[in-house]
Amino acid sequence: MFITITRDTLYRIGAAAGVCALLAALFFLVPQEDRATTAQQTAADTEEAVPTSISDWGLSFQTEGQPPVGNVPADTLLQWNAYYVGDTSKNTIYLTFDAGYENGCTGAILDALKKHNAPACFFVVGNFIDSAPELVQRMVDEGHIVGNHTLHHPDMSSISDKAAFAAELNGLEEKYTALTGQPMQKFYRPPQGKFSEENLKQAQELGYTTVFWSLAYVDWYTDNQPTDEQAFAKLLPRIHNGAIVLLHSTSETNARILDELLTRWENEGYTFGSLADLTAA
Repeated sequence: MFITITRDTLYRIGAAAGVCALLAALFFLVPQEDRATTAQQTAADTEEAVPTSISDWGLSFQTEGQPPVGNVPADTLLQWNAYYVGDTSKNTIYLTFDAGYENGCTGAILDALKKHNAPACFFVVGNFIDSAPELVQRMVDEGHIVGNHTLHHPDMSSISDKAAFAAELNGLEEKYTALTGQPMQKFYRPPQGKFSEENLKQAQELGYTTVFWSLAYVDWYTDNQPTDEQAFAKLLPRIHNGAIVLLHSTSETNARILDELLTRWENEGYTFGSLADLTAA
């Protein structure tokens, strides 16, 4: 099951002895009200020293309506062909959905996207392709990107073996191609936002663009969904130029509000772009 698809922006990197511990403790600490990634156990909680390149993706929102600060700068990510935000001089939004499993909400999400002629990227796992092939085909037929969220949704930062890392991405690709008859477009999102510098390099070597996000909210607890008002209170004031928006396709709230949400963003002057356009810029 994929009920562990959670996100939390509380970061603790480091844990080396002596001076190294003091230096590592300064590396990343980005608390925020909205926890967009959940670190189940961080390096700082272990006794062994681990590379400070291992982290959980997170954001610090500092000014309403402006892009947040990522715990890795955008220009640093570019060296590994990775993004968390687009061109902040343009009023373009990039819609992405993480799809770990299907629970009846994706159809309504696709309906809203079609109504607004808004392209999106659905990051799917192997289980989603197996259990909802008709929805994956519909995504393709309606012009959306189907991205790689790995075959089994593991903590990819714990995989150091290059072959094992590649197997998670290649295995998902194979399922996608077997279903659609098309090669998968090379967009990858690390499960739970967990990553390491080595992961980013490995994904790049496999031809992938790694895609994080610059706007998300707590929408993944299916038994504790936010109200419409709570969702709008998070998603409207924090939208910004070049936003890469992460939503979950399992959210009943998202399925219910998406039409109105897209309308409100359009009324604010935003347009919707494809990740293919983002990386081509």
